[in-house]
Amino acid sequence: MRKQFMACFLLIAAIHIQAQDNKMNGFISTLMSKMTVDEKIGQLNLVTPGGAVTGSVVSQDVDEKIRQGKVGGLFGITGPEKVRQAQDIAVQHSRLHIPLLFGLDVIHGLETVFPIPLAMSCTWDTVLIQKSARIAAAEASADGLDWTFSPMVDIARDPRWGRVAEGSGEDPCLGSAIAAAMVRGYQGKDLAQKDALMACVKHFALYGAAEAGREYNTVDMSRIKMYQYYLPPYKAAVDAGVGSVMTSFNEIDGIPATGNKWLLTDLLRNEWKFKGLVVSDYTSLSEMTAHGMGDLQTVSALAMNAGLDMDMVAEGYLTTLKQSLKKGRVTEKQVDQACRRVLEAKYKLGLFTDPYRRMNAERASAEILSATNRNAARETAEHSFVLLKNGEQVLPLKKSGTIALIGPLASNHRNMLGTWSVAGDPSKSVSVLEGIKNVAGTSVNILYAKGANISDDSVLVAHTNVFGPEIEPETRKPEDMLNEAVAAAEKSDVVVAVLGEAADMTGESSSRADISIPESQETLLKALVKTGKPVVLVLFNGRPLTLEWENQHVNAILDAWFGGTEAGNAIADVLFGDYNPSGKLSMSFPVSVGQIPVYYNAKNTGRPYDGKGSPKFKSDYLDIPNDPLYPFGYGLSYTHFSYSGLVPDHTQISPRHPIQVKLTVSNTGNYDGEETVQLYIRDMVASVTQPVKELKKFQKVWLKKGESKEVVFTLNTDDLKFVNSQLHWVYEPGAFKVFVGGNSRDVLEITLNGIR
Repeated sequence: MRKQFMACFLLIAAIHIQAQDNKMNGFISTLMSKMTVDEKIGQLNLVTPGGAVTGSVVSQDVDEKIRQGKVGGLFGITGPEKVRQAQDIAVQHSRLHIPLLFGLDVIHGLETVFPIPLAMSCTWDTVLIQKSARIAAAEASADGLDWTFSPMVDIARDPRWGRVAEGSGEDPCLGSAIAAAMVRGYQGKDLAQKDALMACVKHFALYGAAEAGREYNTVDMSRIKMYQYYLPPYKAAVDAGVGSVMTSFNEIDGIPATGNKWLLTDLLRNEWKFKGLVVSDYTSLSEMTAHGMGDLQTVSALAMNAGLDMDMVAEGYLTTLKQSLKKGRVTEKQVDQACRRVLEAKYKLGLFTDPYRRMNAERASAEILSATNRNAARETAEHSFVLLKNGEQVLPLKKSGTIALIGPLASNHRNMLGTWSVAGDPSKSVSVLEGIKNVAGTSVNILYAKGANISDDSVLVAHTNVFGPEIEPETRKPEDMLNEAVAAAEKSDVVVAVLGEAADMTGESSSRADISIPESQETLLKALVKTGKPVVLVLFNGRPLTLEWENQHVNAILDAWFGGTEAGNAIADVLFGDYNPSGKLSMSFPVSVGQIPVYYNAKNTGRPYDGKGSPKFKSDYLDIPNDPLYPFGYGLSYTHFSYSGLVPDHTQISPRHPIQVKLTVSNTGNYDGEETVQLYIRDMVASVTQPVKELKKFQKVWLKKGESKEVVFTLNTDDLKFVNSQLHWVYEPGAFKVFVGGNSRDVLEITLNGIR
């Protein structure tokens, strides 16, 4: 009876969806029958009047182009009144009154800024992440926006690349779960709802594998590597119903993504059945000329033939497509299809019903930076911090005594928000100094000293400060600042050193060859350690850093990433034990830059080195270990979790018979806390070589001190599949190892047998 009910329900839902599609198709067909070729091409033009720009080109004469029907969408402006003014031009003064799409890079919140995406991925909490996207959508939609250029789901194994800050790390399983959660959060249950945003998954595809970690650089990899490791998060976003996809700057098999027909049509449209809107990245269409693909008319035709619907800022479509139509380089059918997809997005967002539905000053005033939203940002930040070291249980701190709070990021507002916080207001953020005062109260004596500049490298300072003064060098001499900090440290019971990167030392166009803490701050930290006082290092960073010296000499290290608007309060909550840190790394930390790329799901060579015996003629380094300093999945707690009793309910798995893997996790420490239990597999013999470990499942569990819980994972043969030489996901019977633990390195292990 239940199956019959579900079948009936699904049939009714399918009929309803078909009726809605028919209504939409009829409306758009009628509208397009009235449009000129110029107006159809105009819908494919996405422009910016300035603001959140990521290139040297800014659109010109935007208002007049809107009047002439030569603009389909606008980005870079926010605020109900500003957006309304632009929409008025389109719906009141253009011939067909077609509304504009309004987009913005709402990457980790609008004005209530959440932790950077890399930090949020360290929560391993898709419910919390989805909630952050839902809040971002509510704020952004009230502020007049329809569209966010997020989530960025590029798998990244090279921390030199600045944009690792925008993604979810190195793993396709975790990355896929987060991609789907972000899409659901932004889009809600119905795009037509006034608090929904259309999501845009990016950068399609493979952008996280840019050679040498250098922005906008070449990518080259095998199809197997694409399908098994890099493509799954994009596919997860598509399966979650993402409304749009953004192309990447890199090439794939020698053809830039923006003009790559295999990528945009064969894979995305035909294989994955994506029916939404495809937009270029910022001038990535015109940049194909620099790649060596031809002049603007040639590359515009290439993009149209590949399946690109909307051209961001380059205006190649606007200025050349009509000539290409006359020359037969593109067809009117292709232009019509691209135009239809833009109009469908507007229809699904409800803009033809009410072009002003997302411009509500009253709702914006109530929604943006509300107490509820700020509390959610604080909670998310607490969960994102990763405790990397806690020697002699220095943390949590006592709410008494004297604390020396030292560092250029300790009393700083601008750098709390992190990269890609374009609508965030630094003055509304909470500094670490303010957070400690808020949480610790008057019983703690705080001695503050800046101690050093974020950097004394004038070139780095200039490059970082493109969007404003994130690094503000003191007029005082470095030695005077250092002496002041050491004097404060010597009067304290414990030193909290707040060091790391400025916000825009990470993010787009912020690759770094040296990913250590800047030299000025390293000098300060060494002087603080030399005092003999316990030193707690609080890190601000948008990427894994090289921390070998710090790991050896500093008592405790808390990676706070960039925590957003409530960063200072959240850091204080964790430092004083009001919240027990539970973050787990989503990206490995190298011992040295020379190890990069270093990632947990690597493959064995024919001469693997296991760390035992002589390493000669094995795959290793002479001067450093193969293993990362901190592995994927790693993160400490103020309490201790033990794992025991890993057993399967049976030892054979088949397509018809999944298995359950059970174990006991116990909190044997002195604090209540959360633990992320991680399950990995290894296929021991396969027709295509497989990695030494692959994450397949994870669960967060809350345990009171002294409490134990049974954790159960269900595995089926879909979890054991890999991509074969024909690019098919296949299951091959044989021996499998299953690993379960609190990180990818420290695990329990059992063996299973896969059968037909």
